[in-house]
Amino acid sequence: MNARRDGDAAPVLVADGLAKSFVTGKQRSVALDGVSFAIAPGVVTGLIGPDGAGKTTLMRLAAGLLVPDAGTIRAFGLDATRESLAAQASLGYMPQRFGLYEDLTARENLDLHADLQGVPRRERAGRYADLMRMTGLSPFIDRLAGRMSGGMKQKLGLACALVRPPRLLLLDEPTVGVDPVSRRELWAIVDRLVNENGMSVLLSTAYLDEAERCRDVILLHEGKVLDQGRPGEMSARLSGRAWSVTVPHSSHRPLQMALMSVPGVIDALVQGEQVRVVTRDPVFPAAASGLPEMAGGTVAPAEPRFEDVFVDRLLERKTADKKTKQPRGAALPPSPPPAARSPSPTVIRVSRLVRRFGDFLAVDGVGFEVRRGEIFGLLGANGAGKSTTFRMLCGLLPASGGHLEVAGFDLRRAAAVARERIGYMSQKFSQYTHLSVAQNLEFFAGAYGLAGTRRAGRIAWAEDEFDLAGYRDRLAGDLPLGYKQRLAMACALMHGPDILFLDEPTSGVDPLARREFWRRINALALSGVTVLVTTHFMEEAEYCDRLVILAAGRILAEGEPAAIKAAARSPERPRPGMEDAFIALVEKS
Repeated sequence: MNARRDGDAAPVLVADGLAKSFVTGKQRSVALDGVSFAIAPGVVTGLIGPDGAGKTTLMRLAAGLLVPDAGTIRAFGLDATRESLAAQASLGYMPQRFGLYEDLTARENLDLHADLQGVPRRERAGRYADLMRMTGLSPFIDRLAGRMSGGMKQKLGLACALVRPPRLLLLDEPTVGVDPVSRRELWAIVDRLVNENGMSVLLSTAYLDEAERCRDVILLHEGKVLDQGRPGEMSARLSGRAWSVTVPHSSHRPLQMALMSVPGVIDALVQGEQVRVVTRDPVFPAAASGLPEMAGGTVAPAEPRFEDVFVDRLLERKTADKKTKQPRGAALPPSPPPAARSPSPTVIRVSRLVRRFGDFLAVDGVGFEVRRGEIFGLLGANGAGKSTTFRMLCGLLPASGGHLEVAGFDLRRAAAVARERIGYMSQKFSQYTHLSVAQNLEFFAGAYGLAGTRRAGRIAWAEDEFDLAGYRDRLAGDLPLGYKQRLAMACALMHGPDILFLDEPTSGVDPLARREFWRRINALALSGVTVLVTTHFMEEAEYCDRLVILAAGRILAEGEPAAIKAAARSPERPRPGMEDAFIALVEKS
Protein backbone atom coordinates (compact mmCIF):
# COMPACT_ATOMS: atom_id res chain seq x y z
CA MET A 1 0.00 0.00 0.00
CA ASN A 2 2.66 2.50 1.01
CA ALA A 3 5.84 3.22 -0.88
CA ARG A 4 8.79 4.03 1.30
CA ARG A 5 9.84 7.62 0.86
CA ASP A 6 12.46 8.02 3.51
CA GLY A 7 15.46 6.22 2.02
CA ASP A 8 17.92 5.89 4.87
CA ALA A 9 16.02 8.27 7.18
CA ALA A 10 16.16 7.55 10.89
CA PRO A 11 13.37 5.38 12.33
CA VAL A 12 10.54 7.21 14.08
CA LEU A 13 10.11 4.68 16.90
CA VAL A 14 12.76 2.37 18.36
CA ALA A 15 12.31 -0.21 21.14
CA ASP A 16 15.33 -1.83 22.75
CA GLY A 17 14.93 -4.70 25.24
CA LEU A 18 11.51 -3.44 26.30
CA ALA A 19 9.95 -5.34 29.23
CA LYS A 20 6.77 -4.80 31.22
CA SER A 21 4.88 -6.94 33.75
CA PHE A 22 1.66 -6.42 35.71
CA VAL A 23 0.71 -7.79 39.11
CA THR A 24 -2.90 -8.72 39.89
CA GLY A 25 -3.32 -9.96 43.44
CA LYS A 26 -0.57 -12.55 43.88
CA GLN A 27 -0.19 -13.22 40.17
CA ARG A 28 2.38 -11.61 37.88
CA SER A 29 1.75 -11.55 34.14
CA VAL A 30 4.45 -10.69 31.62
CA ALA A 31 3.13 -8.34 28.91
CA LEU A 32 6.42 -7.63 27.09
CA ASP A 33 9.65 -9.57 27.37
CA GLY A 34 12.75 -8.10 25.72
CA VAL A 35 10.99 -6.50 22.74
CA SER A 36 13.21 -4.74 20.18
CA PHE A 37 12.26 -3.22 16.82
CA ALA A 38 12.52 -0.08 14.70
CA ILE A 39 9.72 1.57 12.69
CA ALA A 40 10.41 3.37 9.42
CA PRO A 41 9.02 6.87 8.76
CA GLY A 42 6.26 7.69 6.29
CA VAL A 43 4.63 4.23 6.19
CA VAL A 44 1.97 2.19 8.00
CA THR A 45 3.48 -0.47 10.27
CA GLY A 46 1.11 -3.16 11.51
CA LEU A 47 1.32 -4.58 15.03
CA ILE A 48 -0.10 -8.10 14.88
CA GLY A 49 -0.54 -10.70 17.58
CA PRO A 50 -3.05 -12.88 19.44
CA ASP A 51 -4.95 -11.80 22.55
CA GLY A 52 -2.55 -11.02 25.39
CA ALA A 53 0.44 -10.67 23.05
CA GLY A 54 1.28 -7.22 24.48
CA LYS A 55 0.06 -4.95 21.67
CA THR A 56 -1.85 -2.47 23.83
CA THR A 57 0.92 -2.39 26.44
CA LEU A 58 3.44 -1.56 23.71
CA MET A 59 1.17 1.22 22.38
CA ARG A 60 0.80 2.75 25.84
CA LEU A 61 4.55 2.60 26.44
CA ALA A 62 5.15 4.35 23.11
CA ALA A 63 2.66 7.04 24.10
CA GLY A 64 4.46 7.60 27.42
CA LEU A 65 1.47 6.39 29.46
CA LEU A 66 3.31 3.49 31.10
CA VAL A 67 6.80 3.09 32.53
CA PRO A 68 8.77 0.02 31.34
CA ASP A 69 10.34 -2.37 33.84
CA ALA A 70 13.42 -2.60 31.62
CA GLY A 71 14.64 -1.38 28.26
CA THR A 72 13.76 1.80 26.41
CA ILE A 73 11.40 3.06 23.77
CA ARG A 74 12.29 6.23 21.87
CA ALA A 75 10.12 8.36 19.60
CA PHE A 76 12.04 10.68 17.25
CA GLY A 77 15.12 10.16 19.40
CA LEU A 78 13.31 11.14 22.62
CA ASP A 79 12.90 8.73 25.51
CA ALA A 80 9.12 8.17 25.72
CA THR A 81 9.38 7.69 29.49
CA ARG A 82 11.90 10.29 30.74
CA GLU A 83 11.02 12.85 28.05
CA SER A 84 7.37 11.96 27.72
CA LEU A 85 5.99 15.49 27.30
CA ALA A 86 8.45 16.32 24.53
CA ALA A 87 7.81 12.99 22.79
CA GLN A 88 4.04 13.33 23.11
CA ALA A 89 4.19 16.63 21.25
CA SER A 90 4.86 14.62 18.07
CA LEU A 91 2.45 11.75 18.79
CA GLY A 92 -1.24 11.12 18.28
CA TYR A 93 -2.79 8.19 20.14
CA MET A 94 -6.19 6.57 19.59
CA PRO A 95 -6.85 3.93 22.29
CA GLN A 96 -8.76 0.72 21.68
CA ARG A 97 -11.83 1.91 23.58
CA PHE A 98 -12.99 5.08 21.88
CA GLY A 99 -11.63 7.45 24.57
CA LEU A 100 -14.68 9.63 24.02
CA TYR A 101 -17.06 11.24 26.48
CA GLU A 102 -20.44 9.96 25.33
CA ASP A 103 -22.41 12.72 27.05
CA LEU A 104 -20.48 15.36 25.08
CA THR A 105 -21.06 16.30 21.45
CA ALA A 106 -18.49 15.69 18.73
CA ARG A 107 -17.48 19.35 18.90
CA GLU A 108 -17.13 19.23 22.70
CA ASN A 109 -14.97 16.10 22.47
CA LEU A 110 -12.74 17.90 19.94
CA ASP A 111 -12.57 20.92 22.29
CA LEU A 112 -11.50 18.69 25.16
CA HIS A 113 -8.68 17.11 23.16
CA ALA A 114 -7.66 20.49 21.79
CA ASP A 115 -7.42 21.82 25.37
CA LEU A 116 -5.33 18.82 26.43
CA GLN A 117 -3.01 19.21 23.45
CA GLY A 118 -2.67 22.98 23.69
CA VAL A 119 -4.21 23.83 20.31
CA PRO A 120 -4.72 27.65 20.14
CA ARG A 121 -8.40 28.63 19.91
CA ARG A 122 -7.85 30.67 16.76
CA GLU A 123 -6.73 27.51 14.93
CA ARG A 124 -9.56 25.26 16.04
CA ALA A 125 -12.44 26.18 13.73
CA GLY A 126 -10.44 25.52 10.58
CA ARG A 127 -8.90 22.35 12.00
CA TYR A 128 -12.29 20.99 13.09
CA ALA A 129 -13.76 21.71 9.65
CA ASP A 130 -10.90 19.79 7.98
CA LEU A 131 -11.26 16.84 10.35
CA MET A 132 -15.04 16.64 10.04
CA ARG A 133 -14.81 16.81 6.25
CA MET A 134 -12.11 14.12 6.17
CA THR A 135 -14.12 11.76 8.42
CA GLY A 136 -17.51 12.56 6.87
CA LEU A 137 -18.84 13.74 10.24
CA SER A 138 -19.57 17.38 9.31
CA PRO A 139 -23.38 16.92 9.62
CA PHE A 140 -22.96 15.35 13.07
CA ILE A 141 -20.60 17.78 14.82
CA ASP A 142 -23.30 18.71 17.34
CA ARG A 143 -24.53 15.14 17.94
CA LEU A 144 -23.78 13.46 21.28
CA ALA A 145 -21.01 10.88 20.92
CA GLY A 146 -23.18 8.37 22.78
CA ARG A 147 -25.79 8.58 20.02
CA MET A 148 -23.34 7.75 17.25
CA SER A 149 -22.86 4.34 15.62
CA GLY A 150 -19.70 2.34 16.28
CA GLY A 151 -18.16 3.42 12.98
CA MET A 152 -18.92 7.09 13.63
CA LYS A 153 -17.40 6.85 17.12
CA GLN A 154 -14.22 5.37 15.68
CA LYS A 155 -13.93 8.16 13.15
CA LEU A 156 -14.56 10.77 15.85
CA GLY A 157 -11.89 9.12 18.03
CA LEU A 158 -9.48 9.35 15.11
CA ALA A 159 -10.35 13.02 14.59
CA CYS A 160 -9.62 13.70 18.27
CA ALA A 161 -6.21 12.02 17.92
CA LEU A 162 -5.50 14.28 14.92
CA VAL A 163 -6.68 17.56 16.44
CA ARG A 164 -3.02 18.57 16.55
CA PRO A 165 -1.38 16.98 13.47
CA PRO A 166 1.11 14.37 14.78
CA ARG A 167 4.22 13.06 13.07
CA LEU A 168 3.49 9.55 14.41
CA LEU A 169 -0.05 8.24 14.85
CA LEU A 170 -0.65 5.28 17.18
CA LEU A 171 -3.90 3.41 16.43
CA ASP A 172 -4.85 0.57 18.78
CA GLU A 173 -7.24 -1.73 16.87
CA PRO A 174 -9.22 1.16 15.33
CA THR A 175 -11.49 -1.08 13.23
CA VAL A 176 -12.65 -3.58 15.89
CA GLY A 177 -16.44 -3.84 16.00
CA VAL A 178 -17.14 -1.70 12.94
CA ASP A 179 -18.74 -2.83 9.69
CA PRO A 180 -16.85 -3.26 6.37
CA VAL A 181 -18.02 0.09 5.00
CA SER A 182 -16.70 1.94 8.07
CA ARG A 183 -13.48 -0.09 7.97
CA ARG A 184 -12.90 0.94 4.37
CA GLU A 185 -13.57 4.59 5.23
CA LEU A 186 -11.12 4.49 8.15
CA TRP A 187 -8.43 2.99 5.94
CA ALA A 188 -9.04 5.65 3.28
CA ILE A 189 -8.36 8.28 5.94
CA VAL A 190 -5.16 6.50 7.06
CA ASP A 191 -4.01 6.19 3.44
CA ARG A 192 -4.54 9.90 2.89
CA LEU A 193 -2.63 10.86 6.05
CA VAL A 194 0.35 8.75 4.99
CA ASN A 195 0.38 9.41 1.26
CA GLU A 196 -0.47 13.12 1.30
CA ASN A 197 0.87 14.27 4.67
CA GLY A 198 3.84 11.91 5.10
CA MET A 199 2.56 10.78 8.50
CA SER A 200 3.96 7.63 10.14
CA VAL A 201 1.39 5.17 11.55
CA LEU A 202 1.68 2.24 13.96
CA LEU A 203 -1.59 0.30 13.78
CA SER A 204 -2.57 -2.81 15.72
CA THR A 205 -5.34 -4.93 14.27
CA ALA A 206 -7.16 -8.23 14.67
CA TYR A 207 -7.99 -8.29 10.93
CA LEU A 208 -5.26 -10.11 9.04
CA ASP A 209 -6.38 -8.74 5.67
CA GLU A 210 -5.53 -5.30 7.10
CA ALA A 211 -2.02 -6.49 7.91
CA GLU A 212 -1.51 -7.06 4.18
CA ARG A 213 -2.19 -3.35 3.60
CA CYS A 214 0.70 -2.34 5.87
CA ARG A 215 4.20 -1.59 4.57
CA ASP A 216 5.78 -3.58 7.42
CA VAL A 217 4.38 -5.78 10.16
CA ILE A 218 5.62 -6.75 13.61
CA LEU A 219 4.35 -10.12 14.85
CA LEU A 220 4.07 -10.36 18.65
CA HIS A 221 3.41 -13.48 20.69
CA GLU A 222 3.49 -13.81 24.48
CA GLY A 223 5.35 -10.53 24.79
CA LYS A 224 8.09 -11.39 22.30
CA VAL A 225 8.72 -10.37 18.68
CA LEU A 226 8.36 -13.47 16.51
CA ASP A 227 8.96 -11.72 13.20
CA GLN A 228 9.13 -8.37 11.43
CA GLY A 229 9.08 -7.59 7.74
CA ARG A 230 6.98 -6.94 4.68
CA PRO A 231 3.75 -9.00 4.59
CA GLY A 232 4.31 -10.14 0.99
CA GLU A 233 7.80 -11.40 1.73
CA MET A 234 6.59 -13.23 4.85
CA SER A 235 3.68 -14.82 2.93
CA ALA A 236 6.06 -16.03 0.19
CA ARG A 237 7.70 -18.35 2.72
CA LEU A 238 4.57 -20.53 2.58
CA SER A 239 4.70 -20.89 -1.20
CA GLY A 240 3.52 -24.36 -2.21
CA ARG A 241 1.73 -25.00 1.09
CA ALA A 242 -1.66 -23.40 0.36
CA TRP A 243 -4.46 -25.24 -1.47
CA SER A 244 -8.01 -24.72 -2.64
CA VAL A 245 -10.32 -27.74 -2.27
CA THR A 246 -13.64 -27.90 -4.12
CA VAL A 247 -16.29 -30.62 -3.82
CA PRO A 248 -19.32 -29.78 -5.99
CA HIS A 249 -22.83 -30.13 -4.53
CA SER A 250 -21.51 -30.80 -1.04
CA SER A 251 -21.62 -29.03 2.32
CA HIS A 252 -18.21 -27.62 3.13
CA ARG A 253 -18.68 -27.88 6.90
CA PRO A 254 -18.06 -31.65 7.22
CA LEU A 255 -15.23 -31.37 4.67
CA GLN A 256 -13.49 -28.63 6.63
CA MET A 257 -13.76 -30.55 9.91
CA ALA A 258 -12.51 -33.75 8.27
CA LEU A 259 -9.52 -31.96 6.74
CA MET A 260 -8.56 -30.45 10.10
CA SER A 261 -8.16 -33.99 11.50
CA VAL A 262 -5.61 -35.01 8.85
CA PRO A 263 -1.93 -35.10 9.94
CA GLY A 264 0.03 -32.49 8.04
CA VAL A 265 -2.92 -30.07 7.70
CA ILE A 266 -2.39 -27.03 9.91
CA ASP A 267 -5.40 -24.98 8.78
CA ALA A 268 -8.65 -25.48 6.88
CA LEU A 269 -10.98 -22.57 6.35
CA VAL A 270 -14.23 -22.25 4.40
CA GLN A 271 -13.66 -19.57 1.77
CA GLY A 272 -16.53 -19.07 -0.61
CA GLU A 273 -17.32 -22.27 -2.46
CA GLN A 274 -13.96 -23.82 -1.52
CA VAL A 275 -12.14 -24.95 1.58
CA ARG A 276 -8.76 -23.25 1.85
CA VAL A 277 -6.09 -25.58 3.27
CA VAL A 278 -2.57 -24.88 4.55
CA THR A 279 -0.26 -27.85 4.95
CA ARG A 280 2.92 -28.37 6.93
CA ASP A 281 4.84 -29.50 3.83
CA PRO A 282 4.62 -28.39 0.16
CA VAL A 283 2.56 -31.44 -0.82
CA PHE A 284 -1.15 -32.16 -0.31
CA PRO A 285 -1.45 -35.07 2.17
CA ALA A 286 -2.49 -38.39 0.62
CA ALA A 287 -4.62 -39.08 3.70
CA ALA A 288 -6.66 -35.95 2.92
CA SER A 289 -7.21 -37.02 -0.68
CA GLY A 290 -8.62 -40.32 0.56
CA LEU A 291 -11.29 -38.81 2.84
CA PRO A 292 -14.89 -39.83 2.03
CA GLU A 293 -15.80 -36.11 2.13
CA MET A 294 -13.31 -35.53 -0.73
CA ALA A 295 -15.14 -37.84 -3.16
CA GLY A 296 -15.47 -36.10 -6.53
CA GLY A 297 -13.43 -33.14 -5.30
CA THR A 298 -10.50 -31.28 -6.82
CA VAL A 299 -7.38 -29.79 -5.25
CA ALA A 300 -5.58 -26.79 -6.75
CA PRO A 301 -2.61 -24.71 -5.53
CA ALA A 302 -3.54 -21.36 -3.93
CA GLU A 303 -1.60 -18.17 -3.25
CA PRO A 304 -0.45 -17.92 0.40
CA ARG A 305 -1.81 -15.04 2.47
CA PHE A 306 -0.41 -13.24 5.48
CA GLU A 307 -3.06 -14.90 7.65
CA ASP A 308 -1.49 -18.25 6.71
CA VAL A 309 1.85 -17.00 8.07
CA PHE A 310 0.20 -15.82 11.29
CA VAL A 311 -1.58 -19.13 11.90
CA ASP A 312 1.49 -21.18 10.94
CA ARG A 313 3.86 -19.33 13.27
CA LEU A 314 1.48 -19.29 16.23
CA LEU A 315 0.46 -22.91 15.88
CA GLU A 316 4.14 -23.79 15.63
CA ARG A 317 4.74 -22.10 18.99
CA LYS A 318 1.55 -23.47 20.53
CA THR A 319 2.31 -27.04 19.45
CA ALA A 320 5.75 -26.74 21.02
CA ASP A 321 4.07 -26.07 24.37
CA LYS A 322 1.16 -28.51 24.15
CA LYS A 323 -0.99 -30.17 21.57
CA THR A 324 -3.88 -27.93 20.54
CA LYS A 325 -7.09 -29.28 21.96
CA GLN A 326 -9.91 -29.85 19.44
CA PRO A 327 -13.59 -29.75 20.41
CA ARG A 328 -15.02 -33.24 20.83
CA GLY A 329 -18.44 -34.02 19.41
CA ALA A 330 -19.17 -36.37 22.29
CA ALA A 331 -18.61 -33.55 24.76
CA LEU A 332 -21.20 -31.26 23.20
CA PRO A 333 -24.29 -30.39 25.25
CA PRO A 334 -27.02 -33.00 24.99
CA SER A 335 -30.11 -32.15 22.98
CA PRO A 336 -33.27 -31.46 24.96
CA PRO A 337 -35.83 -34.26 25.31
CA PRO A 338 -37.81 -34.80 22.08
CA ALA A 339 -41.08 -33.94 23.81
CA ALA A 340 -39.76 -30.46 24.59
CA ARG A 341 -38.89 -29.72 20.96
CA SER A 342 -41.08 -28.38 18.20
CA PRO A 343 -41.84 -31.09 15.59
CA SER A 344 -41.37 -28.50 12.84
CA PRO A 345 -37.98 -28.24 11.08
CA THR A 346 -38.42 -24.45 11.23
CA VAL A 347 -37.39 -23.24 14.70
CA ILE A 348 -37.44 -19.44 14.19
CA ARG A 349 -40.19 -17.53 12.36
CA VAL A 350 -40.11 -13.77 11.97
CA SER A 351 -42.85 -11.89 10.12
CA ARG A 352 -43.39 -8.13 9.61
CA LEU A 353 -41.18 -7.37 12.64
CA VAL A 354 -41.18 -3.73 13.76
CA ARG A 355 -39.36 -1.92 16.56
CA ARG A 356 -39.66 1.79 17.33
CA PHE A 357 -37.70 3.91 19.78
CA GLY A 358 -39.87 7.00 20.06
CA ASP A 359 -40.03 8.47 16.55
CA PHE A 360 -37.09 6.37 15.35
CA LEU A 361 -37.93 3.21 13.37
CA ALA A 362 -35.05 0.80 14.09
CA VAL A 363 -36.58 -2.32 12.50
CA ASP A 364 -39.07 -1.97 9.67
CA GLY A 365 -41.04 -5.03 8.52
CA VAL A 366 -38.30 -7.67 8.75
CA GLY A 367 -39.21 -11.29 8.04
CA PHE A 368 -37.30 -14.60 7.66
CA GLU A 369 -37.25 -18.24 8.83
CA VAL A 370 -34.45 -20.38 10.27
CA ARG A 371 -34.36 -24.19 10.14
CA ARG A 372 -33.10 -26.63 12.76
CA GLY A 373 -29.33 -27.27 12.61
CA GLU A 374 -28.76 -24.24 10.40
CA ILE A 375 -26.16 -21.52 10.91
CA PHE A 376 -27.99 -18.33 9.99
CA GLY A 377 -26.24 -14.96 9.76
CA LEU A 378 -27.54 -11.45 10.43
CA LEU A 379 -25.27 -8.89 8.74
CA GLY A 380 -25.53 -5.15 8.48
CA ALA A 381 -23.70 -1.86 8.85
CA ASN A 382 -23.50 -0.25 12.29
CA GLY A 383 -26.98 1.03 13.11
CA ALA A 384 -28.70 -1.23 10.54
CA GLY A 385 -30.99 -2.80 13.15
CA LYS A 386 -29.39 -6.25 13.43
CA SER A 387 -28.62 -6.05 17.17
CA THR A 388 -32.15 -4.75 17.84
CA THR A 389 -33.60 -7.66 15.83
CA PHE A 390 -31.30 -10.01 17.70
CA ARG A 391 -32.40 -8.76 21.12
CA MET A 392 -36.08 -9.16 20.19
CA LEU A 393 -35.47 -12.76 19.08
CA CYS A 394 -33.83 -13.50 22.43
CA GLY A 395 -36.82 -12.07 24.31
CA LEU A 396 -34.67 -9.27 25.75
CA LEU A 397 -36.59 -6.50 23.96
CA PRO A 398 -40.32 -6.42 23.14
CA ALA A 399 -41.34 -5.95 19.52
CA SER A 400 -43.47 -2.94 18.57
CA GLY A 401 -45.25 -5.06 15.97
CA GLY A 402 -45.14 -8.26 13.94
CA HIS A 403 -44.80 -11.94 14.80
CA LEU A 404 -41.87 -13.65 16.54
CA GLU A 405 -41.79 -17.40 17.06
CA VAL A 406 -38.81 -19.22 18.61
CA ALA A 407 -38.66 -22.98 19.29
CA GLY A 408 -42.38 -23.20 18.54
CA PHE A 409 -43.36 -20.50 21.06
CA ASP A 410 -44.82 -17.06 20.35
CA LEU A 411 -42.51 -14.60 22.14
CA ARG A 412 -45.42 -12.25 22.86
CA ARG A 413 -47.18 -14.94 24.94
CA ALA A 414 -44.54 -17.44 26.06
CA ALA A 415 -41.20 -15.63 26.14
CA ALA A 416 -40.09 -17.27 29.40
CA VAL A 417 -40.72 -20.79 28.08
CA ALA A 418 -38.93 -20.00 24.80
CA ARG A 419 -35.89 -18.68 26.67
CA GLU A 420 -35.43 -22.11 28.29
CA ARG A 421 -34.54 -23.42 24.82
CA ILE A 422 -32.15 -20.52 24.07
CA GLY A 423 -28.46 -19.93 24.76
CA TYR A 424 -27.26 -16.33 24.40
CA MET A 425 -23.77 -14.88 24.04
CA SER A 426 -23.83 -11.08 23.93
CA GLN A 427 -21.67 -8.68 21.95
CA LYS A 428 -20.12 -7.35 25.16
CA PHE A 429 -18.72 -9.70 27.77
CA SER A 430 -21.72 -10.25 30.05
CA GLN A 431 -20.33 -12.52 32.73
CA TYR A 432 -19.73 -11.15 36.23
CA THR A 433 -16.24 -9.68 36.09
CA HIS A 434 -15.84 -9.52 39.90
CA LEU A 435 -16.59 -13.24 40.26
CA SER A 436 -14.15 -16.03 39.49
CA VAL A 437 -14.53 -18.40 36.57
CA ALA A 438 -15.80 -21.13 38.91
CA GLN A 439 -18.30 -18.76 40.53
CA ASN A 440 -19.63 -17.68 37.12
CA LEU A 441 -20.13 -21.29 36.07
CA GLU A 442 -21.91 -22.06 39.34
CA PHE A 443 -24.14 -18.98 38.98
CA PHE A 444 -25.23 -19.73 35.41
CA ALA A 445 -25.80 -23.41 36.18
CA GLY A 446 -28.11 -22.31 39.00
CA ALA A 447 -29.80 -19.67 36.84
CA TYR A 448 -30.68 -22.38 34.28
CA GLY A 449 -32.15 -24.54 37.04
CA LEU A 450 -29.46 -27.25 37.03
CA ALA A 451 -29.07 -29.14 40.29
CA GLY A 452 -27.39 -32.16 41.83
CA THR A 453 -25.30 -34.48 39.70
CA ARG A 454 -26.39 -32.84 36.44
CA ARG A 455 -25.20 -29.46 37.69
CA ALA A 456 -21.85 -30.87 38.79
CA GLY A 457 -21.49 -32.76 35.52
CA ARG A 458 -22.22 -29.73 33.36
CA ILE A 459 -19.73 -27.56 35.25
CA ALA A 460 -17.08 -30.26 34.91
CA TRP A 461 -17.91 -30.50 31.19
CA ALA A 462 -17.51 -26.72 30.76
CA GLU A 463 -14.15 -26.64 32.54
CA ASP A 464 -12.84 -29.55 30.49
CA GLU A 465 -14.28 -28.71 27.08
CA PHE A 466 -13.18 -25.04 27.20
CA ASP A 467 -9.87 -25.57 29.03
CA LEU A 468 -11.03 -23.43 31.96
CA ALA A 469 -9.82 -25.67 34.80
CA GLY A 470 -6.53 -23.78 35.06
CA TYR A 471 -8.43 -20.49 35.41
CA ARG A 472 -11.04 -21.59 37.99
CA ASP A 473 -9.92 -19.07 40.61
CA ARG A 474 -9.14 -16.21 38.19
CA LEU A 475 -11.55 -13.27 38.19
CA ALA A 476 -13.51 -13.24 34.94
CA GLY A 477 -12.60 -9.59 34.37
CA ASP A 478 -8.88 -10.47 34.42
CA LEU A 479 -9.07 -13.18 31.75
CA PRO A 480 -7.49 -12.69 28.30
CA LEU A 481 -10.14 -11.86 25.70
CA GLY A 482 -10.02 -15.33 24.13
CA TYR A 483 -10.71 -16.95 27.51
CA LYS A 484 -13.49 -14.48 28.26
CA GLN A 485 -15.07 -15.70 25.04
CA ARG A 486 -14.65 -19.33 26.12
CA LEU A 487 -16.27 -18.62 29.49
CA ALA A 488 -19.17 -16.76 27.85
CA MET A 489 -19.79 -19.61 25.44
CA ALA A 490 -19.56 -22.23 28.20
CA CYS A 491 -22.20 -20.33 30.20
CA ALA A 492 -24.46 -20.01 27.14
CA LEU A 493 -24.27 -23.78 26.52
CA MET A 494 -24.58 -24.81 30.16
CA HIS A 495 -28.20 -26.07 29.84
CA GLY A 496 -27.85 -27.71 26.40
CA PRO A 497 -29.98 -25.23 24.42
CA ASP A 498 -31.79 -26.00 21.17
CA ILE A 499 -30.93 -22.58 19.73
CA LEU A 500 -27.79 -20.53 20.24
CA PHE A 501 -27.76 -16.76 19.68
CA LEU A 502 -24.30 -15.22 19.14
CA ASP A 503 -24.03 -11.42 18.86
CA GLU A 504 -20.66 -10.53 17.26
CA PRO A 505 -18.98 -13.23 19.36
CA THR A 506 -15.50 -12.96 17.79
CA SER A 507 -15.12 -9.18 17.74
CA GLY A 508 -11.57 -8.33 18.77
CA VAL A 509 -10.23 -11.88 19.12
CA ASP A 510 -7.34 -13.20 17.05
CA PRO A 511 -7.64 -15.69 14.16
CA LEU A 512 -6.65 -18.70 16.26
CA ALA A 513 -9.41 -17.97 18.77
CA ARG A 514 -11.87 -17.40 15.91
CA ARG A 515 -10.97 -20.77 14.36
CA GLU A 516 -11.43 -22.57 17.68
CA PHE A 517 -14.77 -20.84 18.14
CA TRP A 518 -16.07 -21.82 14.68
CA ARG A 519 -14.92 -25.43 15.05
CA ARG A 520 -17.19 -25.61 18.08
CA ILE A 521 -20.07 -23.91 16.26
CA ASN A 522 -19.76 -26.25 13.27
CA ALA A 523 -19.84 -29.26 15.60
CA LEU A 524 -22.93 -27.87 17.35
CA ALA A 525 -24.73 -27.33 14.04
CA LEU A 526 -23.90 -30.86 12.90
CA SER A 527 -25.43 -32.14 16.18
CA GLY A 528 -28.71 -30.32 15.39
CA VAL A 529 -28.30 -27.08 17.35
CA THR A 530 -29.56 -24.02 15.47
CA VAL A 531 -27.18 -21.05 15.49
CA LEU A 532 -28.08 -17.44 14.72
CA VAL A 533 -25.04 -15.16 14.56
CA THR A 534 -24.20 -11.53 13.84
CA THR A 535 -20.70 -10.67 12.67
CA HIS A 536 -18.59 -7.94 11.04
CA PHE A 537 -16.06 -10.49 9.74
CA MET A 538 -17.20 -11.12 6.19
CA GLU A 539 -15.19 -14.33 5.93
CA GLU A 540 -17.23 -15.65 8.87
CA ALA A 541 -20.38 -15.02 6.83
CA GLU A 542 -19.11 -17.81 4.55
CA TYR A 543 -19.72 -20.27 7.40
CA CYS A 544 -23.44 -19.49 7.37
CA ASP A 545 -25.85 -21.73 5.49
CA ARG A 546 -28.00 -18.68 4.79
CA LEU A 547 -27.97 -15.05 5.84
CA VAL A 548 -29.78 -11.73 5.60
CA ILE A 549 -28.16 -8.33 5.11
CA LEU A 550 -29.90 -5.39 6.80
CA ALA A 551 -29.72 -1.64 6.21
CA ALA A 552 -31.85 1.05 7.86
CA GLY A 553 -33.98 -1.63 9.52
CA ARG A 554 -34.91 -3.43 6.29
CA ILE A 555 -33.65 -6.57 4.54
CA LEU A 556 -31.49 -5.81 1.50
CA ALA A 557 -30.69 -9.41 0.60
CA GLU A 558 -31.43 -12.93 1.83
CA GLY A 559 -30.08 -16.30 0.74
CA GLU A 560 -27.02 -18.52 0.60
CA PRO A 561 -23.65 -16.71 0.60
CA ALA A 562 -22.87 -17.92 -2.93
CA ALA A 563 -26.14 -16.48 -4.28
CA ILE A 564 -25.61 -13.12 -2.59
CA LYS A 565 -22.09 -12.87 -4.01
CA ALA A 566 -23.30 -13.89 -7.47
CA ALA A 567 -25.84 -11.05 -7.43
CA ALA A 568 -22.97 -8.58 -6.84
CA ARG A 569 -20.96 -9.82 -9.85
CA SER A 570 -19.93 -7.11 -12.32
CA PRO A 571 -17.37 -6.61 -15.12
CA GLU A 572 -15.17 -4.77 -12.61
CA ARG A 573 -15.56 -7.56 -10.01
CA PRO A 574 -16.14 -10.87 -11.82
CA ARG A 575 -15.47 -12.85 -8.59
CA PRO A 576 -16.73 -10.68 -5.72
CA GLY A 577 -16.07 -11.70 -2.14
CA MET A 578 -18.66 -11.37 0.61
CA GLU A 579 -17.21 -8.01 1.65
CA ASP A 580 -17.55 -6.74 -1.95
CA ALA A 581 -21.18 -7.90 -2.04
CA PHE A 582 -21.92 -6.36 1.37
CA ILE A 583 -20.47 -2.97 0.43
CA ALA A 584 -22.23 -2.96 -2.96
CA LEU A 585 -25.60 -3.69 -1.34
CA VAL A 586 -25.20 -1.09 1.44
CA GLU A 587 -24.03 1.61 -0.96
CA LYS A 588 -27.06 1.02 -3.22
CA SER A 589 -29.52 1.23 -0.31
